[in-house]
Amino acid sequence: MSRDLALKMKWELLKEKISKQFADGDIVDLDAIIYLIGVQELGQGYRTFKKDEKVNLMHIAICRLLEPLGYYKFNFFDEDGWPHYKTIDELPFLKPGEQSVLMKEAVIQYFVEKEFIPS
Repeated sequence: MSRDLALKMKWELLKEKISKQFADGDIVDLDAIIYLIGVQELGQGYRTFKKDEKVNLMHIAICRLLEPLGYYKFNFFDEDGWPHYKTIDELPFLKPGEQSVLMKEAVIQYFVEKEFIPS
């Protein structure tokens, strides 16, 4: 099976599982999944977040997702319990489609590590 086909199949499986569990069956997109990862990584449970907090949740998720690839490293938790990361390596310039593939691969790896989907 080609790498692209394997990625597509795992991505569809992941979207389906998350959609059933968190969106009453409505299909979630990459941004929604990244947001959920941010909420998970914050570790404060679900609550209503302000607009700037939602942006910060997305940032937390992206840092966490790209940490295994060597772009970020966890640095500390602040006094409110929010994780902070430091940049280790600058991201290369990627076209939008390439960015999407990179993030989907990182999201899949995250959920494999969490044993939410099989490897």
